[in-house]
Order: sequence, then C-alpha cells, then structure tokens
Amino acid sequence: MHELLNGHEKCCFNMFRMTQCTFRQLCLDLENKYGLSPSGRISTLEKVGLFVYVLSKGASNRDVQERFQHSGETVSRICKEVIDAMDGLSRDILRPRDPELKEIPSHIVNDARYMPHFKDCIRAIDGTHIDIITAKEDQLRYRGRKGTPTINVMATCDFDLLFTYVLTGWEKSAHDSRIFLNAIGNESLIFPKPPVGN
Repeated sequence: MHELLNGHEKCCFNMFRMTQCTFRQLCLDLENKYGLSPSGRISTLEKVGLFVYVLSKGASNRDVQERFQHSGETVSRICKEVIDAMDGLSRDILRPRDPELKEIPSHIVNDARYMPHFKDCIRAIDGTHIDIITAKEDQLRYRGRKGTPTINVMATCDFDLLFTYVLTGWEKSAHDSRIFLNAIGNESLIFPKPPVGN
C-alpha cells in the first residue's frame, strides 16, 4: 500500500482505478463519516485497498489472499466491513440533486424535440443483470438467460447520467415491473417518488 500511495500515480490508478488523492479521500470519508476503523494489524487504507482491488480487478478471494497475504476468512471479513461502510456512503451520494424534483431538466428545456412533450420527465429507470456467485441451492432461482447466476439491478439516473437510486438483490426471474412496484410501495427502500403528474 505504501508503494502504491507514494509511488507513481499510474500504478495506483492501474491497481484501484482511481488516483491516489481520490483513494485517500475515500478512506478518510469511510473512516470519519461511515464507521470503518482499522483493526490491530490492518489499517483502513489496506482494508479499502483490498476491497477496491476486488472490485477493480474482479479478483477472487484466493487472488486477494495471495496479493495481500491474509487468510480467506480475513479477506471475507474485511470485504463485509467495507461494504457496510460503503452502504452508508451510497445512501448519501445516490440521491437527486433536486430532492423535490420541481425543476425541469435543462436537457429537456433547451431541446425543442423534447419540450413540452417530456417536461414532466425527471429521470430514467432501467434494469440490468449482473453475474454473481451464489450458493448451490440458490443457483436455479438466480439463473440468467445465458445459464449463469445473475442478480437483477434497478437503477435510476438523471439527465446528467448521475445515478440517483439503485436497488439490488432481486433474482433474475423477477420482472422489472415487480421490482419497480416493490421499490415505490416499500417505504423502507426510500425510493425518491416524483411529484404527482411527473
């Protein structure tokens, strides 16, 4: 970690897909605002580095064990700790800039093709399937059309292509409308509902 964060900028970017400055700020935010803490032998920098390495490289637990010289149980525990902290971060950054959704997006106002037809459109919603690894007994439920287990993810974004909401956890077989109706009907999911008429 010391070499990556104090060495050539390109090395850090190749390993973590972010600059040294961005990586350090992420670590500070996760530690100061979202409760990620160092343990006896592992710093916050190493915990976040291990987690981001998994994401940026698609690395397996065994690859991470070799790279960071920790046991498989330690790798899994660290990933869980960082995911819990990232959950808090995601709730703060995945939200609309205009929470009351009163403004008409400039992409619509400034384009005669869309205005006034889409003046009440505030964002786009779509779903995608992401490959996952799951327990053997759950594989049939999550089986995608290509034969591999996938998870159904619903996301919304604004006209600047910034995510404003993401819902994960649904098996592949769940229909998009079922996921959407659950999101707007379940208050605990905190779906940003549009004003009446939008």
